[in-house]
Amino acid sequence: MENYDENTPMFVISVAAELAVMHPQTLRQYDRMGLVVPTRTGGKSRRYTVRNIAQLREIARLSSEGVSLEGIRRILELENHAADLAQRVRDLETALANELMKQPGARVFAAGDQGVVSIARGKRPTKETSVVLWRKR
Repeated sequence: MENYDENTPMFVISVAAELAVMHPQTLRQYDRMGLVVPTRTGGKSRRYTVRNIAQLREIARLSSEGVSLEGIRRILELENHAADLAQRVRDLETALANELMKQPGARVFAAGDQGVVSIARGKRPTKETSVVLWRKR
């Protein structure tokens, strides 16, 4: 599959219910409550993601431990918010790295007997006169 990730809608409700070990009607109820909201096709049928299945299993686990559905809804809301923020941080880190690489002199370095060293913009590396011999062991 091209561009597959955990957020790719791929499972119809019957398959999702089987994977989550739940009745399809339970999935419909959770959808109405906003606990796990699948994407919809043009024909309005539900499509669940791998992440949705994991959330459904987490709901079952929390429910078996005595957490109320409202408590579960809040937990899932916070987990989704944290996942969104983590993705935003990754996007910003990528954008920052791309911008830094565009700056003049951003990729300047020197290699010598002391290893690889950074060179300040506009400076030349110091000339090393040492000789390093490498022998195969």
